[in-house]
Parts: sequence; structure tokens; C-alpha cells
Amino acid sequence: MSACMYSPLSLSSPSTVGKSAFGFRSKSKLLTVRCTVGEFVAEPKVMSVAEPLLVRAVRGEKVERPPVWLMRQAGRYMKSYQKICEKYPSFRERSENVDLVVEISLQPWKVFRPDGVILFSDILTPLPGMNIPFDIVKGRGPVIHSPLRTAVDVDQVTEFVPEESVPYVGEALTILRAEVNSYAAVLGFVGAPFTLASYVVEGGSPKHYTKIKSLAFSQPKVLHALLQKFTNSMAKYIKYQADEGAQAVQIFDSWATKLSPVDFEEFSLPYLKQIVDSVKATHPDLPLILYASGSGGLLERLPLTGVDVVSLDWTVDMAEGRRRLGSNVAVQGNVDPGVLFGSKEFITKRIHDTQGDEIYVGLIHLHVIS
Repeated sequence: MSACMYSPLSLSSPSTVGKSAFGFRSKSKLLTVRCTVGEFVAEPKVMSVAEPLLVRAVRGEKVERPPVWLMRQAGRYMKSYQKICEKYPSFRERSENVDLVVEISLQPWKVFRPDGVILFSDILTPLPGMNIPFDIVKGRGPVIHSPLRTAVDVDQVTEFVPEESVPYVGEALTILRAEVNSYAAVLGFVGAPFTLASYVVEGGSPKHYTKIKSLAFSQPKVLHALLQKFTNSMAKYIKYQADEGAQAVQIFDSWATKLSPVDFEEFSLPYLKQIVDSVKATHPDLPLILYASGSGGLLERLPLTGVDVVSLDWTVDMAEGRRRLGSNVAVQGNVDPGVLFGSKEFITKRIHDTQGDEIYVGLIHLHVIS
């Protein structure tokens, strides 16, 4: 997904490369990007760095263009990342080493200048700190060595203390905040309780959700106990990330949309709301973003969580999603990343189609806000 976007929202290859005025710890030279659409050439403007564009857009301020960031921003599509993988083949090693986290997080920002710099990490990173061992196996994904399926298993889950369990996350966020210097927003993220529970109950990436649903419908008290532990821990984790430098935090509830609406209201919505309420009590100005893949059937319920932004994927029409969500929440999304297989003209057309009605746009996984 090598691409760049600037307003009016467009997607093209970099047309010129020059020197940048910003400094980084990395020895690599920094790049600036000009994006061309037809006759229009947009160059990065020197702006006040008091507050990033993305943060201002989330707060409902009138901004000069929609902010853009890539949800899977740092990763395998970049050759620079591939080289790091050759030297450090373990994902956990790459995501738990401060220097590597900072370097990988900054790689796409140096090249494409998106409006958000998202921490290179994983939603499962807190698990070892909760006494839930896991690993990420190449070609297989996350593996939970001892799945949690009984009350006894849930009782063994311990309180998560970010400062003790994941200090590298805080250190990396602090460094990123200093190096980006508000020319982009530093973004943190966490997994939502039901999605985290799905992983640890299923033993890895869910396929048919049989084990998590079996627990939900046969032993709901056990699942609720697990969800509450994740809720308390993720609220603390968001606050920790904010204290260490994150200027917005996205909550991933990737698997909540596998629930029926009535089950979403029991096993996901109340816990998301608890997290938001807890964070807003201590960090009222921290923007919170909610992303749930394939959320079309639950759309009206998502703003009930209290988040500031709802992120839509490409299965929801942007204008329709805006209407269904109401006017009290920002919207983020949502071009199908598959359009990158098309021509530059096709990609540009899709971007502008999505941008209609002054919607906060982007490729999902090239995200923007309205």
C-alpha cells in the first residue's frame, strides 16, 4: 500500500523528493512528498505545531483538508520494514524493543507524511502482563498457549499494570511525540474486551467463533468476568498511553460484529462504554476512536459507546454511515484498500467519491476524518 495523500484527498506516487526541516533519531534522511492529481499539486505547508490537524478535526474544528493516516501504517508493504524483519524475525521482538518500535513507527511518516503516526504494536501486547502467555507465529498469527474457558482460568488473569508490564510502549510513545513534534498526531491503540476475549478463548485468531459463543451462551458469568478484567485493564492502558504521549487512541473491536445486535448489547457495548467513561473521567480531551470491522449491522449502536470517532470499513457507504451515526460523532474511513490494484485514475476517482458530502475520508487503512 505504498501511497500518499494530501488535500484535496488524492492518492498518487510521490512526484518529488527533497530535504525536510524535521529531525529524527534515525540516521535515514527524511523525505517530503508532493502529491499530484491532474493539474493540482499540493505541497506540505509549514503550519503551527500547536495541535495536529487530526486532533483538530476530531474536535469538530474547521480544518483546511481532511486528515489522513494509514491504519496498518507500519508494516510489510515497506521494504525498509522487510529489512528489519530479516534481522529481527520475531514480531514480538520487533514490537517490544523501544528502538525498533520507534524506527518502524516512523518509517511511513518519513516517506508519506500522513497526519497520524500510529504506534507499532499489537492489541495482544498486554496479555503477558495479565498472566496470559501468547506468541505470534509466522503464517499462523497469534497463538494463545493456554486458552481460557473456565472460571478457574479466568481467576488466573491478573491485573494489568502498564508501567511494569509494557514500559517500552510508554518509552516509544514519548520518543515519537518528541520527534513528530505535533506535525502529526501520535496515535495509540488497544483491543476491545470482546475482541481480546475472543482471542484468548479461541486460542488464537477466531474462525467460526464457536468457543467464544459457547462460553457466552452456556457460561455467561464466566465470560462477563473475563470481559470485566479486560475492561479495567484496557481503560488503564489507554490512560497510560495518553500520559506517555498518545494524542488519540483507537479501540479495535474487530470481532464484535460477529455478534448479533442483542448479543453486542450484552457482551460488547457495556464494556466499551465503561472504558470510554473511565478514560473521559480523567482524560476528557483525549480523542477516542472505535473501529469494528464489518459494522454495518451495528452502526447506530456504536455512538452509544461515547467515543469521539467511529471508523467505518469499505462495506458501509460513507454518506449513509454519516446519516446513520448522527451528527455528534466524527466519522473515519473508508475506501476498499483493494482499489490500490487499480490505475491512478481509478484510485483518485474512488477517493473523491468517498470524500463527497464533506465526509472524513480515507482508505481504511488509509484513514481520514470528517
